Amino acid sequence: ICITVINAGSSPSCVMQAPWSTGTECVAKYNFQTANEQDLPFCKGDVLTIIGVTRDPNWYRARNTVGREGTIPANYVQKREGVKSGGKLSLMPWFHGKITREQAERLLYPPETGLFLVRESTNYPGDYTLCVSCDGKVEHYRIIYHNGKLTIDEEEYFENLMQLVEHYTKDADGLCTRLIKPKLMEGTVAAQDEFSRSGWALNRKELKLIQTIGKGEFGDVMVGDYRGTKVAVKCIKNDATAQAFIAEASVMTQLRHNNLVQLLGVIVEERGSLYIVTEYMAKGSLVDYLRSRGRTVLGGDCLLKFSLDVCEAMEYLEANNFVHRDLAARNVLVSDDNIAKVSDFGLTKEASSIQDTAKLPVKWTSPEALREKRFSTKSDVWSYGILLWEIYSFGRVPYPRIPLKEVVPRVEKGYKMDAPDGCPPVVYDLMKQCWTLDPVVRPSFRMLREKLQHIRAKELYL
Repeated sequence: ICITVINAGSSPSCVMQAPWSTGTECVAKYNFQTANEQDLPFCKGDVLTIIGVTRDPNWYRARNTVGREGTIPANYVQKREGVKSGGKLSLMPWFHGKITREQAERLLYPPETGLFLVRESTNYPGDYTLCVSCDGKVEHYRIIYHNGKLTIDEEEYFENLMQLVEHYTKDADGLCTRLIKPKLMEGTVAAQDEFSRSGWALNRKELKLIQTIGKGEFGDVMVGDYRGTKVAVKCIKNDATAQAFIAEASVMTQLRHNNLVQLLGVIVEERGSLYIVTEYMAKGSLVDYLRSRGRTVLGGDCLLKFSLDVCEAMEYLEANNFVHRDLAARNVLVSDDNIAKVSDFGLTKEASSIQDTAKLPVKWTSPEALREKRFSTKSDVWSYGILLWEIYSFGRVPYPRIPLKEVVPRVEKGYKMDAPDGCPPVVYDLMKQCWTLDPVVRPSFRMLREKLQHIRAKELYL
């Protein structure tokens, strides 16, 4: 296939590429008004799914989000890809951390007016230094950290480095030159560029924030409207926290399953705010859903379905070598049509990595993960056993009546919680298999799903 690529200000070039397979997601780069009935009109930013090839390699059959189908021109859309450079993505790619004045000057060589970077101040710990190349030499401006704000001239104050850099990009405002070109730290990629390149950047102007539905230490979760669709939005204001959420968003671009909360896109604002936009889950978290409905409303078939929904999502993560690390009923959300979906990929990493255990939820975390910081799909299986117990106890807190500091010693000696009232013996048996002390002996999510499907088919849960 030859796809004609037209870049602004250059002549069309022909790129040979393999045809896109059915199910490929694309994002519209331009508006497309149709010439005939077979075509599918779309606006810039629309997400389209390829449903087939046509005789003409420059056209595809596609479906839009409301289910309308037609042909689309390949060079008007870009294929959506998973963002791969998770650890390398930076909101502040021009920030070089602890480097000396001399190192900064070497990095800004050869001289180029407007080339800049920010480093930590060597003379004033806690402050920063803005280093700018101008007329063949490098100027160093101290950025003073004062009462939680940043300033260079003690006239203009900024919430964070991103706001400061953005201000001086627009206007020199007393500096020798305005900031024109960031000197990127080696190995980093500007997050905004990467989300745009891979088709996940959304347009802030098309997002309306409606109301706050949750508050976290990092920022608010809001209900919003994106181009007529109700969405959930994580709004992260602080640059340091936002950096951690960039990694979460990049993981989410690589995952797609009906029982995982779906990422719709990301907005990185110059002023340092980050918005992660996901599908809206009308019925809230599974733990609240179970507590508020209770056993009079929710029958055994419903509990088993939630158990299977979560298991299928986890089997998908297992197959793709992702470890969730914080699986619990509070991190599962329920959609309007009662589908349970796993969310909160804040800690999700490619398998087998180490992490700070200070903030781990003790009652949900496997003994080996607490003891040796060893996280694996098998430690997720342990947490899944706890989540099953939460489902069948209608949202009770695990290990009732055991003081928190006694939970780990008792579990390590082989203690297992009793079955919740009314829990089918076959389901309790699965919980106990998940809580095997030796991770190797625990079942895989695939095995768990097969057993749950067997329980459902034979109606053993009644």
